[in-house]
Amino acid sequence: LKTTSDSLSPMNDISVVTTPEFDKYPASPTCLFAAEIRYGERMAERTFTDEELRQRLTAEQYHITQQAGTERAFTGEYWACKDEGMYRCRVCGEPLFSSDTKYDSGTGWPSFYQEVAEGKVDRHTDSSHGMVRTEAVCASCGAHLGHIFPDGPHPTGERYCMNSASLRLDRDMEDN
Repeated sequence: LKTTSDSLSPMNDISVVTTPEFDKYPASPTCLFAAEIRYGERMAERTFTDEELRQRLTAEQYHITQQAGTERAFTGEYWACKDEGMYRCRVCGEPLFSSDTKYDSGTGWPSFYQEVAEGKVDRHTDSSHGMVRTEAVCASCGAHLGHIFPDGPHPTGERYCMNSASLRLDRDMEDN
């Protein structure tokens, strides 16, 4: 295995561990299909090439999930959505949040007070933009979801402030 650290990444403290196949194509961004992205102690296995992601995600979805971008408040598809269902990761389809835990935080982004099961969302420190926040990423694929704040409702007191572009609402909850 070969380990590299990407200090230019918008998400700090990321190490990429690749298989020996990586050395065959050192100049190709698509060689990371066999990579694992490490966030602290957890590892998120990435199963998509950069080319695949660029083909199936919109430019905004790619920017937000892969480059830790943020959509403008009150513009996302789900900020005011009241539909029932399971909110899944836009990149890998992993179930992340139930509509039962969604609430109107008044911020203009979809907000939840709890993930659907412990360990679905990984956290790490984001010190970009002159502030320190807790970034939320999909534990399954490492996609940037949004941020977590300590001002949510009971029972958790947390606000998972997510980007609509990072989520996909599955209105058919029978398949969860």
